[in-house]
This record gives sequence, C-alpha cells and structure tokens, in this order.
Amino acid sequence: MKLLEVTVLGQPVTKKNSQRIVRIGQYHKILPSKQYTDYQSEAVSQLEQLRASMLKIDRPVNARYVYYMPSKRRVDLTNLMEATDDILVAAHVLADDNRDIVAAHDGSRVLYDKKIPRVEITLEEMEDYEQWKDNG
Repeated sequence: MKLLEVTVLGQPVTKKNSQRIVRIGQYHKILPSKQYTDYQSEAVSQLEQLRASMLKIDRPVNARYVYYMPSKRRVDLTNLMEATDDILVAAHVLADDNRDIVAAHDGSRVLYDKKIPRVEITLEEMEDYEQWKDNG
C-alpha cells in the first residue's frame, strides 16, 4: 500500500560532497555544504506545504526515490538516498531512517532531465509488515 507519493522540485544534492569544516572553540566540526543545507530547507518546506509531515511513519517501508538530475554527470545514488532519508526525517514524514523504518530502497535510480531536476518519492508499506514486526 502506498503511504506517500510526492515530487520535490530542485536539483537533488548529496550531504557528503563539499562538506565544511568549522572551528567551534578548540574543536572542529564537519557540517554539510551550504548548497545541501539550502536544498534541505527548500525540500522540507515543500513537504510541509503538501502536509506530508502529518504522516510521521514509524513502520517498515520501501522508500523508492527516482532522481532527475540536470546533467549526465555521474552521481552517487547511495549518497542521494541517504540525503533524502534525512530530509524526510527532518520534515517529520519518517519517524527515523533506521533499518526498522526504511527497510528497503527498491526501485531507486538516477535519470536525466535538464529542464526539471527533482526527486520523485514513493513510500510503500512493506507487504510482509506483520511478519517483519513479529520477527523484530
């Protein structure tokens, strides 16, 4: 059963590329790039406007993300998925992004669309949820 099907507009950005190292007192801290924080803020805003944040999903789902990038430059799918998982948690769509909630990313892939970069997000309840719950 589909729990959510939504499109987030804007060029998807990974969290790990171009990280910033900042100094806080005598310690150093690694922060995501400004480009990522801007993307995350915009994505969370779009999800809140769609009222997707009312879901707060806390059961196993297959999170399928189809990314449409504006260039054919190679990009790391795993890093994109991790960033989208984190955005869905920040937007309160998912209660967490651990293995008990984001159980799979089946069907996720990267495609090309020069004019409309975006990510199409589909969250589907795992068909074997009851079996999953009993074995957990």
